Amino acid sequence: MNAGELTILVGTTKGAFLISGGQNRSGWEVKGPLCDGWPINHVIADAETGRIWAGGGGDWHGAGIWRSEDGGESWDLSRLTKGSMDDWAANDPDFAALIGWSEQPLPHGDAFSQIWSLGFSNGKLYAGTKPARLLASTDGGESFSHIESLTNHSSAEDWNPGAAGLVLHTIVFDPDSPEKVWIGISAAGVFATEDGGKTWDRRNRLSNAAACEGHDHPAAPRDGETGHCVHNMMRAPGNGDLLYQQNHHGVWRSADGGRSWDDINAGLPSTFGFPIRVHPRDPDTIWTLPLNSDAGGRYPPDAAAAVWKSSDAGQTWQAKREGLPQKACFFTVLRQAMAGDARDPAGLYFGTNSGSVFASLDEGESWQEIASHLPTVLSVEVMDRA
Repeated sequence: MNAGELTILVGTTKGAFLISGGQNRSGWEVKGPLCDGWPINHVIADAETGRIWAGGGGDWHGAGIWRSEDGGESWDLSRLTKGSMDDWAANDPDFAALIGWSEQPLPHGDAFSQIWSLGFSNGKLYAGTKPARLLASTDGGESFSHIESLTNHSSAEDWNPGAAGLVLHTIVFDPDSPEKVWIGISAAGVFATEDGGKTWDRRNRLSNAAACEGHDHPAAPRDGETGHCVHNMMRAPGNGDLLYQQNHHGVWRSADGGRSWDDINAGLPSTFGFPIRVHPRDPDTIWTLPLNSDAGGRYPPDAAAAVWKSSDAGQTWQAKREGLPQKACFFTVLRQAMAGDARDPAGLYFGTNSGSVFASLDEGESWQEIASHLPTVLSVEVMDRA
């Protein structure tokens, strides 16, 4: 992987994949599956060093994080918890020999079953788990400590699992303030720390509670809060604490770091969706990908795909459909499966549960399919070594 190259990092149910577009974001080539075919929930990279991390696992493997120092050519695995394969292998020498298993101490026992999210900033690697815990590493992912202050939050007894379980799926940083971190948990909501994880605030308050009453759905806003099933969240560029989130029941904007949230759903075809994306330089330009509803199939409204774009911080929205399927389109785009680069014009990328990856090189105005027939895409991120 050379300087100047852009690579799409894809996590799937059958391993990680790398999609290279070279220096010109063209001639896309797919490499994979990597990480021994493990279920990989999230893949991220440090563009400065080229180091790649892939987190995943499950009931069979236990939780683990794969690490590559050479652009994906080779990988090392840090296993964090045990899976059912450990019990099988411990009691069946033939099976143990078949999979190359040997007994080893695992640093977190059986505390969690999967890595769901990764985040890297200011030299520290964070990992979110299922069930929801937050881990941190200061040695590049070789070892992790458990941030107990979040697990022991006073609200923890009230956290309820979403459809995928109680997962910590989103980790957001302020690159200029290492002590500030926001995380999203389904279904417990948004939490933030401003002291490096010593203390955490729960931040789900509505800016105008009266305007958001009357919804019947259990994940809808009520009791003065947005609804705790946050799906994805991103910080806008700039000096402020401007955040956007897509949750189970709408798209929301916060100008004060999540202390209050404004409803910006007007003009969208539905309130349900998973990803949210913010322009790398313009805090008022955002994209989301609405789906029809959680119970209605979780596919694009009218089975016609569109990425919806706002250039005025969610006051108005426009559907961008060029290059996307407009008939019999029933795919789902999951919470971590949309990403972008910081080039000019900015590139956008998303993956589907039907195994496609789409790219836009003109800030969402038009789209092209750059990979197809992959396993179910769970995450999409970008490593740009420009």
